[in-house]
Amino acid sequence: MGVKRIVANVATKDVAAAKTFYQDVLDLDILMDHGWIVTYGSQERMSTQISFASEGGGGTPVPDLSIEVDEIETVLEAMKRAGFSIEYGPVDEPWGVRRFFVRDPFGKLVNILMHLSHD
Repeated sequence: MGVKRIVANVATKDVAAAKTFYQDVLDLDILMDHGWIVTYGSQERMSTQISFASEGGGGTPVPDLSIEVDEIETVLEAMKRAGFSIEYGPVDEPWGVRRFFVRDPFGKLVNILMHLSHD
């Protein structure tokens, strides 16, 4: 037996509100759309993880969702252009990530991060 996938579900009456944040800015694909549920994702292989935390690191609140990206500065600027307010960072954390926190259209605190190279 093995876990094949973990899906985060966000309750909302306006599923279309996710489009700008998750599709336009983060460039995720629509994997499924039944009208009452729209699932965004990527066809790239991703690891399956679920975290339990007492804080978000560095004394920050625990984010609802963490999304790792490959070009954090590009995503940061796209979030700002789209009108999303940055609530923390960007900052290079001592555990080897650069990150910022932003609220999605549903009020969820999202940790956008990139691992720093150790070249």
